[in-house]
Amino acid sequence: MRVVLQRVERGSVTVNNEVTGAVERGFVALVGVTHPDTPAEAELLARKTANLRVFDDDEGKMNRSLLDVDGGVLVVSQFTLYADARKGRRPSFIDAARPETAAPLVTLYAERLRAEGIQQVEHGVFGAMMRVEIINDGPVTIILDTDSL
Repeated sequence: MRVVLQRVERGSVTVNNEVTGAVERGFVALVGVTHPDTPAEAELLARKTANLRVFDDDEGKMNRSLLDVDGGVLVVSQFTLYADARKGRRPSFIDAARPETAAPLVTLYAERLRAEGIQQVEHGVFGAMMRVEIINDGPVTIILDTDSL
């Protein structure tokens, strides 16, 4: 399972001209799921997301977590995180899990963020064509992958 965290001043997702989720200070979490992923990966990534110290303290050092700054998370499913572009010009998405596997794990990731103490957890719409607006803060972008944690 992979999560690309972008630290944001604000982020939102729109489906069919309707905002389905929005956060102010916090993360936009782009979440990809692959075949062998289980609930354990979703729980690990949620714990890591909530506690990752990438927000500035009073001295401007990245020393505070999402919990410390009372930030929110906008969770957006993104199967393209498992694109394989090594051959040819069209990426293969064979490593991305099927929706019936991926959707529950993306939902569990969001639920576990709440269980970790994140008060504001918003969502995109799984499988929909989404317009994601991100106002990066920094920019700070962190990639979490359960294969390397």
